[in-house]
Amino acid sequence: MKKLLLPTLAALALCAGALGVIAAQADQRPFVMNGHAFVNQGEFIAAGHRCGTPHHDDERVSVIDKYMLANRGGAAQSRKGGGTLPPPQVTSGTIDVYVHVITASNGTGGVMADAIANQITVLNNAYASTGWGFRLAATDLTSNDAWYTMAPGTTAERDAKQALRRGGAAALNIYIAGIGGGLLGWATFPSDYVANPSMDGVVILNASLPGGAAVPYNLGATATHEVGHWMGLYHTFQGGCARNASSAGDLVADTPAERSPAFGCPTGRDSCTALPGLDPITNFMDYTDDACMNQFTAAQDTRMDSAFSAYRYLK
Repeated sequence: MKKLLLPTLAALALCAGALGVIAAQADQRPFVMNGHAFVNQGEFIAAGHRCGTPHHDDERVSVIDKYMLANRGGAAQSRKGGGTLPPPQVTSGTIDVYVHVITASNGTGGVMADAIANQITVLNNAYASTGWGFRLAATDLTSNDAWYTMAPGTTAERDAKQALRRGGAAALNIYIAGIGGGLLGWATFPSDYVANPSMDGVVILNASLPGGAAVPYNLGATATHEVGHWMGLYHTFQGGCARNASSAGDLVADTPAERSPAFGCPTGRDSCTALPGLDPITNFMDYTDDACMNQFTAAQDTRMDSAFSAYRYLK
């Protein structure tokens, strides 16, 4: 029998069929949102059901990368104050994870202890090739109607995080709730921490945990994707076909350019035909179904190491 830590998981399924109808009826003209050119409004509507993490513009990306190259681990240590400087680059480690489960006041939206444990296992399996691991440090339960349906950038998100967040820059806080706006989740970037440490962390839909109701996003890859942002990665499609590895897009050399997010598991998709490589549909930083995602690249691993070293590592 499964150990029941919290109330049973609410049925918050995303209706793929309904999304398809909405997308088909939407305006088909291309447009730009958060610096990304979407094929049409239908695609943007669908994209809203995957990740609410905003894109940095090219100027912000450039500033972040220059800082990462110049500072790495030493900057984080100097902010801490004194002591021996860390190695110039941290390439692996075990990250403490604080899980905050938020339910409605009537108990709706709780999750099983097994689901949380399975999510940590999914994270460890996904990041195994990178040298990074995750250890569940603590779990807590809060009932709050406003926090339960919070959306990015809202007072509810700010209040929840200020009340619940634990640990320092290197601690991963995951907030599990019945989040609003049709989103599966969102995250902050390492570069956001210094200016606003209380907002640091990852927020995910409770139904996206392994075994949840958010089919086909119920194998735990939402957390993997959002933790990727928390570790410093951008979406594979950031910058579209104009992206490159040094000054635009996701700044990762071994993820082929991708014009727009991919959905489902479109094997052979090539949305930037003038550039080499098929779309990276199996990459955790795309928008494909959980079952389609299975990899981070070597250059993504390197980028995560650099971002963690510069912004999160505290000896």
